[in-house]
Amino acid sequence: MKSAAKKGKSQTLQEDSRHSHDHTYVLPHKECMHRILRFEESVPSQFLGPHYYEKKKCWLVHAYLPMAVSASVRIKSNKNICLTMRRVNEEGIFQAETPSLKTRPEYLIEFSDEQGRTHELHDPYAFSPDITDFDLYLMAEGTHYRNYTKLGAILTTIRGVAGVQFAVWAPHAVAVSVVGDFNHWMAGVHPMERLRGSCFWGLFVPGLETGILYKFAVKSPEHSVEYKSDPLAFAAELRPKTASVVADLETYKWNDEKWIHGRSKADPLNAPLSIYECHLGSWRRKESDGWGFLNYRELAHEITAYVKEMGYTHIELMPVMEHPLDESWGYQITGYYAPTSRFGSPQDFMYFVDYCHLNGIGVILDWVPGHFPRDGHGLARFDGREIYAYGDWKKGEHKEWGTLVFDYGRNEVRNFLISNALFWIDKYHVDGLRVDAVASMLYLDYDRNHGDWEPNCFGGRENLEAIDFLKKFNETVHAYHPGVLTIAEESTAWGGVSHPTYCGGLGFSLKWNMGWMHDTLEYIVKDPIHRKYHQNMLTFSLLYAFTENFILPISHDEVVHGKGALLSKMPGDDWQKFANQRLFFAYMFAHPGKKLNFMTNDIGQWQEWRAETSADWHLLNYERHRQVNRLVRDLNRMHAAEKPFHEVDFRSEGFEWIDFMDAESGILAFVRWARDHKDLMVCTFNLTPVPRLNCRIGVPWSGFYEEIMNTDALEYGGSGTGNWGGCYSDEIPWHHRPCSLNVNLPPLAGNFFRFKHPESRPSKNPV
Repeated sequence: MKSAAKKGKSQTLQEDSRHSHDHTYVLPHKECMHRILRFEESVPSQFLGPHYYEKKKCWLVHAYLPMAVSASVRIKSNKNICLTMRRVNEEGIFQAETPSLKTRPEYLIEFSDEQGRTHELHDPYAFSPDITDFDLYLMAEGTHYRNYTKLGAILTTIRGVAGVQFAVWAPHAVAVSVVGDFNHWMAGVHPMERLRGSCFWGLFVPGLETGILYKFAVKSPEHSVEYKSDPLAFAAELRPKTASVVADLETYKWNDEKWIHGRSKADPLNAPLSIYECHLGSWRRKESDGWGFLNYRELAHEITAYVKEMGYTHIELMPVMEHPLDESWGYQITGYYAPTSRFGSPQDFMYFVDYCHLNGIGVILDWVPGHFPRDGHGLARFDGREIYAYGDWKKGEHKEWGTLVFDYGRNEVRNFLISNALFWIDKYHVDGLRVDAVASMLYLDYDRNHGDWEPNCFGGRENLEAIDFLKKFNETVHAYHPGVLTIAEESTAWGGVSHPTYCGGLGFSLKWNMGWMHDTLEYIVKDPIHRKYHQNMLTFSLLYAFTENFILPISHDEVVHGKGALLSKMPGDDWQKFANQRLFFAYMFAHPGKKLNFMTNDIGQWQEWRAETSADWHLLNYERHRQVNRLVRDLNRMHAAEKPFHEVDFRSEGFEWIDFMDAESGILAFVRWARDHKDLMVCTFNLTPVPRLNCRIGVPWSGFYEEIMNTDALEYGGSGTGNWGGCYSDEIPWHHRPCSLNVNLPPLAGNFFRFKHPESRPSKNPV
């Protein structure tokens, strides 16, 4: 070996073959070598990489190079030292013996393949992954809330060498290796190390860069090998391909510091909140590109311009996490840490959020911690066992959706999900997470027949582990990111969903009011002649309106699967359909609670939503649809400008009935109060197609009441019946109030009257 070093040249392959059975050189950990070749070794660094051989006072370097014909080791500290590696066996194990060096050598491996191409690389097994014992402890405990800085594929530099650190959780695996274009997708060529006896595997591969495709080859206890996408991959191939992609999330330069600072100081529950729910794949398509998708940057400019003009405060995106099936709308996720490649790169999505913030628009993401699909490349049976899902089918399956349920009792699973929630806020600056299908998480018997579920340890039907997870999720998000919203889509009467955890609640900021949505829609689609028998469907929601922090949603679920578009649901001829929709929107904006509107509702789309095509934007070429659009715009702007409509949404002192008993005439009236009770709004509704002229409505104060909204105005497509800008109150007691208004209530319309204060105004409601 000394002579080879002096010559500075490698031995030939012929010389190597003459010594292939020479037993004068040592082969420590021979059994480990054979396990590596069988792809069964969990600690490959016992054999691969540099090892000091005490007997000969030298370093032995072993490498597994199945594609190599010849190989050598070049010492970096002395480029004249180039040591030929001897082939140990035909499978591709090579060995080199270094000169007597005092410290572990820093070296490069050079090899030639069968095509005569030469390659130079750093030995992965000369490095240790940058994952400490404390990292492993926290991940096993379930409290490493930034585990995406350690697991997955992390671009990093170790000892001055750049590359990618791979790490994955696979407790039952016999062996795990990284596969990709860089090793011809051969399982076992880059075996990963079980990190200090833990359930986590890691390997640093020098020289890899952004854009590399990869997967994990996982050998199960039954010795079958599955090729799995990285659960923490930052990017993924465009479906139907399923490889993960190495991505750099640190290069984008954000410009939203002012927005983020303001968000942390804001009080979103007492501020205007009107959300535009959006499905990126069908918001608008490229006509010039065969109706293909717009990318994130194009969508940023087009959606933001529309949402800003319409007066919405936030955009809520149906899931943008990577998913294999378009028809799932993103709700069956395989890449929880990757924005879908359908619309571009991670940096493109960062631009989307950044651009929204620069234009004063918040971004909320739909997030799905309730279930995941069974796709073979995903989380299902990741290491040959169900580690992300419950093992018991009575808890681990959603038969209705064909999906699996996360095991909320497992620390690593809780850590995976809570870290994922923080990831989207940390790395993509999103302003809220709307948690899908919370009811399915809370109840063990959700959509299960008798005998298909088992009670908890107290004999109840509540999933105690999921409840604890949701509380921890909310506590963690709110602790790390003040001002960020967490929103529950929860469809049952579970108490305290939006109450703090220290008060026994689940800790969400807000809850979708599914009861209001169903009751109000069921009422409004009835023929007006029958509505007098069902007026309680409108008033019932006020019995529980202040038990939670509610959002009033008209979501995608209400305009799909044969339910019909919002406009098409309405009764009557075309004029009445548009009038009923205007009435519905008015009632929604006047009712206590924050607002959410799905993207096709505000253009008066006739056809129900179709995820595979663009929204029917051509309808805005027609005046009637522009009028609907104009009304929603004006309602949003009014909602933001008028304190009574947003300051006290969640307490009873912000609302006061005037009249809810006149079902025969189809009239409702109530007051919305500002926080200081110095501003009020009188809201009236005529739920019939009959104009109600000279109606008397009791009001609390004497003075002028300005009519700031009339959904029957000509500009919105109505008949023009109204009150000529407002009216003065009369000193006639009515509805148990000292004064009253004599007003005209247009057919199928809502009217809002703002009190114009005199110089001296009351400090509170005198009634």
